[in-house]
Amino acid sequence: MSARPYPRFSRRRAAVALCAAAVLLTGGCAFGEPEPDPAGEPPRFPTPSVTPTAAGAEQQVAATVLAKGLRVPWGIAFLPDGGALVTERDTGKILKVGPESDPDGLKVTTVQTLDEVDAAGEGGLLGIAVSPTYEKDQTVFVYYTTAEDNRIAKLTLGGEPTPIVTGIPRSGIHNGGRLAFGPDGYLYATTGDASERGLAQQRKSLGGKILRMTTEGKPAPGNPYPNSLVWSLGHRNVQGIAWDGNDRLYATEFGQNRWDEINLIRPGQNYGWPEVEGKADRGGSRDDRFTDPLVVWPTAESSCSGAAVVERVLVAACLRGERLWLVELTAAGGVLGQPRSMLTGEYGRLRTAVVAPDGSLWISTSNHDGRGKPAPDDDRIIRLVFSGGTAGRS
Repeated sequence: MSARPYPRFSRRRAAVALCAAAVLLTGGCAFGEPEPDPAGEPPRFPTPSVTPTAAGAEQQVAATVLAKGLRVPWGIAFLPDGGALVTERDTGKILKVGPESDPDGLKVTTVQTLDEVDAAGEGGLLGIAVSPTYEKDQTVFVYYTTAEDNRIAKLTLGGEPTPIVTGIPRSGIHNGGRLAFGPDGYLYATTGDASERGLAQQRKSLGGKILRMTTEGKPAPGNPYPNSLVWSLGHRNVQGIAWDGNDRLYATEFGQNRWDEINLIRPGQNYGWPEVEGKADRGGSRDDRFTDPLVVWPTAESSCSGAAVVERVLVAACLRGERLWLVELTAAGGVLGQPRSMLTGEYGRLRTAVVAPDGSLWISTSNHDGRGKPAPDDDRIIRLVFSGGTAGRS
């Protein structure tokens, strides 16, 4: 079995993260910049702006622009030093953001450009994940589109990528692309149906799936099908995955033209596409072959890409919906009350949401992706700190 991830939080940072969760759930705590670690000072963040949210005038979010002038930032993964690696979909660049600061925010440097990336349509340099044992092996994993396929590769920064999974179907649309290490230490990847709807139901195809693998790209022990990377199937285009504190996996999924979804992912389960969009009801009767989503929204209000979990609140970053959705999760993995929206229309299309090592939430905009209306500073990475009320409650 692969090694478990390195600890993300010092005890002081864990307290900050717990405080952030208390803000989201109860409004009983507020926090700003973290106290210095014994190892050194925290980054000097720019002065945040404070904006009321759609969840109610009593709740506010402090939003700090950490980086600007990017081009379709897609994946964000944190290094042990507190800096983040960020992929740009269309340029094929891996950027490092922070931990050092400059007058405009956090310092942004180009680490390298992957020449093999083919950025046609929705493809390009997509997900990125940092090895759980990065301090020992210096390894990073990337998901990207080539002229022939989508693939997953590993590399040391500045070095040539070594593919570990190839042959993931590619298209101008529905390429999936999210990478993340789970609490079990294995690497998870999301794939799309590459505009061939039937692939999602074909167990032998890598399209329309969530995959689970070792760091060598081999099927992880405990996968539901023998000698297969497939963890779940029947997906149209998953671009967000996140785990809660009980190691349950959630995924955001693009529907076609009626319903977008959040799904609770269990191994071997079939989430219905293309037979089902949204809930598996046929004339009022259930289709028990398929697993229903936890949440569905009309596509105009959602099209959510990135996902993050802050304690028991799932945050989904939405493209077409141009907002964050906050979904409060129950102890059993269900949904409590109605989802609440935040930042609607304030920053345009939102692509990625990740919890930073200090417990704050980082989101990225995607206004240069061909479907947005870029502002002069776009695209941006924005740090959010919540205070002053509840979120995710009905």
